[in-house]
Amino acid sequence: MENRSHALIAGFFTIALVLLTSIFAIWLGRDKIQRIPYEIVTSSSVSGLNLQAAVRYKGIKVGNVTDINFNPKVPGQIMLRIDIIPTTPITTATFATLAYQGVTGIAFIQLDDDNQTGSILLAKNVNDDALPQIPLRPSLLQSLEQKSVAILNQTQELTQRINHLLDPQNPTSLLATIDHFSKAADQWGAVPEQIAPSLSKLPALMDQTQSTLKSVNNLSVDAGQFTQNLNQLSRQLQSSDGPIARFNNALDQISNSVTTETLPRIQTLTGEARSSLRLINRTTENLNERPQSILFGNLAPAPGPGEAGFVAPVSAPQ
Repeated sequence: MENRSHALIAGFFTIALVLLTSIFAIWLGRDKIQRIPYEIVTSSSVSGLNLQAAVRYKGIKVGNVTDINFNPKVPGQIMLRIDIIPTTPITTATFATLAYQGVTGIAFIQLDDDNQTGSILLAKNVNDDALPQIPLRPSLLQSLEQKSVAILNQTQELTQRINHLLDPQNPTSLLATIDHFSKAADQWGAVPEQIAPSLSKLPALMDQTQSTLKSVNNLSVDAGQFTQNLNQLSRQLQSSDGPIARFNNALDQISNSVTTETLPRIQTLTGEARSSLRLINRTTENLNERPQSILFGNLAPAPGPGEAGFVAPVSAPQ
């Protein structure tokens, strides 16, 4: 019984010692530095990157990768959360790339800023929706891979074109093309002989052109003088004592004379003509009533009251 009790006590002591050692190791290894969280969103591959992978700024370790997950809002995107010490100069010009360590090939996040200045990029709170984002650029291997694919595509296209150029039917076409160029060169050699007569006439044509230009210049000078004469004539016609002004004055005088002299005379003549017409009408009426007045003249008017020979009318008996 005593052996069993000693063994049980030794077991408890061993377990307690292991627990105390673990707690002491955790206490010694705990990180007391408060870190700032950032987020990296990318659609590129992050093969080789694991949790707690190092985050380096210009080669200096400044943090770790704390979370790797897919973006539930955008299919195909990967969200990386990193925690970085506060003294790291993270700005809006900072970008991240995926780098690999030496022979081991362990991936880590490399931060850099291309020596560009920018404002400080800080997280407002610990909420994942408010974390500042750092762009992830393609790494050197990814850029080489993309360029290698493009180079392979171009090489394949170049090979296809070379194969098409070396097709058995193409040499015949190429020889025919060379023959056409040879014939064209022969015809082009005959062109100077054909244009030689025209070239010999060029001096005379240049002299005629110069004379024509002189005539055009003279015509331009004459046109300018004609324009000046027209302007002078226009100014003379439009001057205050010019023909147009005198003609307007004459029209005004004629209008005034018609208004002040001719129209009153016409009105007077019209009144006299009306009086003459009245007299003629009266004479005509008298002749119609007493045609004998042409021979015997007009009768004397009957004497009125108070005149000699006046006879009062007799009233009729009642």
